Amino acid sequence: MDRINVHDFEKAARERMEHAAFEYYAGAACDERTLAENCRAFGRILIRPRVLVDVSRIDLATRVLGDSIGMPIMLAPTAFNRLAHADGECAAARAAGGAGTLMVASTLSTCTLEDIAAAASGPLWFQLYVYKDREVTRDLVARAEQAGYRALVLTVDTPLLGRRERDVRNRFALPEHLSIANFAALKTDASRWGETSSFGAYVHDLFDASLTWEAVAWLRSLTKLPIVLKGILTAEDARLAVDHGAAGVIVSNHGGRQLDDATPSIVALPEVADAVAGRADVLMDGGIRRGADVLKALALGAGAVLIGRAYLWGLAADGEQGVRAVLSLLRDELRLAMALAGRPTIASIDRSAVTAQ
Repeated sequence: MDRINVHDFEKAARERMEHAAFEYYAGAACDERTLAENCRAFGRILIRPRVLVDVSRIDLATRVLGDSIGMPIMLAPTAFNRLAHADGECAAARAAGGAGTLMVASTLSTCTLEDIAAAASGPLWFQLYVYKDREVTRDLVARAEQAGYRALVLTVDTPLLGRRERDVRNRFALPEHLSIANFAALKTDASRWGETSSFGAYVHDLFDASLTWEAVAWLRSLTKLPIVLKGILTAEDARLAVDHGAAGVIVSNHGGRQLDDATPSIVALPEVADAVAGRADVLMDGGIRRGADVLKALALGAGAVLIGRAYLWGLAADGEQGVRAVLSLLRDELRLAMALAGRPTIASIDRSAVTAQ
């Protein structure tokens, strides 16, 4: 049967993936209320369509941190892509480039950052966690620069791992043939998860829970690459991010995987965008399943959105072609929504395009 929307790809992924692996992708923290609200909150935002506007040509092109992309939909950093397909992150990078957009590669990838860069045909950013052993992170920054990544994305909402009860019940662990590839060849504790501890224990033992705003200054001292902070949900932190030199922020609650009952990303977005006030790029992730969701996010202040689970469902269903198909579906849905809303360009989408229910 033809897969005509993201939900169809999710069904296909459920059928094709090992149960525990699918649950790792699909699950979130505790009662998973934030996971659900990330999607439901979009339904409480209504579009105010304008009529008698020339929509014979719809232009989806935009820029993020100076990089030109063909549409305001990017791939979010997601761990362990080879759980979905043998080509993993390399397939996703090829698909992103083929669709004219950008991928953010995860520290916790199952392909090395160098292999992802070699496979990519479009721009890449690199997502970072800061380890207690700062040399681990310093090494990743140097490797990302050498491989040609265009920005660093510091995830700031994971001092500890949220309690993901599906993973606890399933005793989730990486299969023996997979590893955290960026560390597989290194004799470091950063490579050890999957052998001697749960993922929660890995994060507790190795991620730096004492991280403060000092870490942003430290990263800036290591690199000339722009730094984006992922996991911002409040005006206070948005202002601090800009004050500390962040070139961008990603409004995100980690897909509901960290703090249950955290603010849905689309709800937090206007507050963050107002606080940033044009001084840095504002992006968002969480709950994007339709092109109309993208339009709503753009109207509320995002320069672009990132998709995580949606592209993983495509990857599981059909590898690189599945990711391309998901991106194509969302692109076409966004184009149609813009036309029917009377907003033919990204610049024409502002807050007058939406209203709260």
